[in-house]
Amino acid sequence: HTMCMGQAASMGSLLLAGGAPGHRYALPNAKIMLHQPSGGAQGMASDIAIQAEEILKTRSKLNDLYVGHTGQPLEDIERTMDRDTWFDVTQAMEFGVIDHVLQKRDLDEGAEE
Repeated sequence: HTMCMGQAASMGSLLLAGGAPGHRYALPNAKIMLHQPSGGAQGMASDIAIQAEEILKTRSKLNDLYVGHTGQPLEDIERTMDRDTWFDVTQAMEFGVIDHVLQKRDLDEGAEE
């Protein structure tokens, strides 16, 4: 079971989306944010070019992972990941990041008889 209990942003949203299908949960007031990787490249031009290339490779890999975990087409993932995109739990469920919103805990769960 994977659960968001407040906020799942950046890599946290990928970990949430990567949970076992059917077992990805969020509490009703949770927020989930997806975005592309960023970097603070500095130094010589050749080093900046290397870092930029690595960021682009990472972005492509992340996009592919989100496609697999959410079932969204690549074009929708790319558009969503282009900037910070915040989802409430309904939007996150529609997008395929989570499967369920937990409204309340079953108090009998795990109780011994």
